[in-house]
Amino acid sequence: MKIRRKIIEIDEELCNGCGQCVTGCAEAALQIVDGKAKLVAEKFCDGLGACIGECPTGALKIIEREADDFDEKAVDEFIRTREEKEKSAKPTGCPSAKLQTFSVQSNCQSANQPRMVNGFSSSALSHWPVQIRLVPPTAPFLEKSDLLIVADCTPIAYPSFHKDFIEGRVVMMGCPKFDDRESYVAKFAEIFNSRSIKSITTVIMEVPCCASMRSIISEALQRAGKDIPQQEYVISVRGHIIS
Repeated sequence: MKIRRKIIEIDEELCNGCGQCVTGCAEAALQIVDGKAKLVAEKFCDGLGACIGECPTGALKIIEREADDFDEKAVDEFIRTREEKEKSAKPTGCPSAKLQTFSVQSNCQSANQPRMVNGFSSSALSHWPVQIRLVPPTAPFLEKSDLLIVADCTPIAYPSFHKDFIEGRVVMMGCPKFDDRESYVAKFAEIFNSRSIKSITTVIMEVPCCASMRSIISEALQRAGKDIPQQEYVISVRGHIIS
């Protein structure tokens, strides 16, 4: 039933899609759709405006208008159904989606194992998965990590990638040209906002399309309101560090 009451209003011109209002809404009335905050349903918004204080751009305000009455039971059912769907949607079969953390060997263990296996250096990878799209912000290996963000081509071009870059870092890799930029920004913003990241190391190729990884990380840090130490390496197509 429609009644005149207080309800949230979103200015899409001001909204930067940071998602902080989503986490600030206990009723789950807001979600990010196509990079903008949206009201899921009028009956889910209680009109109290708890989300407003979470918005860094002032895109949210409480107005009074005709709207569906707040339905607390509908909110509880919506949240319960969503949680059940999230649990059932967790992939179990594909190894690419299964979180794994590999134990770090002690110096003694490392010394008693060959550093070369079939002519190649042994892996320095400490976790799985590694694709940006597959690593959830809740992955435990992200907490208090030195994050290594790399463009897909860099491990192929640079011959000593494991030894020089992966050791001691948590790696996330992807292609800023072919993958969705906004999804990258949103993913990293959520990671920076919810995890204690100690440092960010970026490794990209010298080709122009790789440079967009810089703006992706910069925008994600801005959305999260974080200032994390960064360093960047640029690899030539012939496999040399050029900057």
